[in-house]
Amino acid sequence: MSLLRRSGQQALQALLELAEAPQQWRSVNDIAAAQALPAPMLEQLLLQLRRAGLVEARRGRLGGYRLQRQPAAIPVAEVLAAVGADIQLVEPDAPDSTQAEQQVLRSMARRLQRAMERELMQFNLEELLFDLRSCRETLSGDGGLMLG
Repeated sequence: MSLLRRSGQQALQALLELAEAPQQWRSVNDIAAAQALPAPMLEQLLLQLRRAGLVEARRGRLGGYRLQRQPAAIPVAEVLAAVGADIQLVEPDAPDSTQAEQQVLRSMARRLQRAMERELMQFNLEELLFDLRSCRETLSGDGGLMLG
């Protein structure tokens, strides 16, 4: 089970694609093809990311999208929030239980939620890009790990 919603995963994929060449304008179709994402859905995500100030858009033949800030200045938490994909370990509207065990478990989940939110605010797109490049270097052309 993944805690990351599909919209959050796809937004991060698109931003990683843009982060590989942050000053280059990329069309929706180009990003969609590179990341195997449906272009109409990607367009909607990019509009949300633009409204959040994470990407900028330019119209025309040489237009498209690019990062508005450097990858190091884009926290993962901000990306997830921009597309409504915040990770929630605790249901915000769930009633508190009268059982001590349930209260303790809910308290633990709230503490974990706060810790995860802090981590996601510190974890940025540049770190993800580094991880992506490292992963690519360790994988062979057929998708298996290179040994030796």
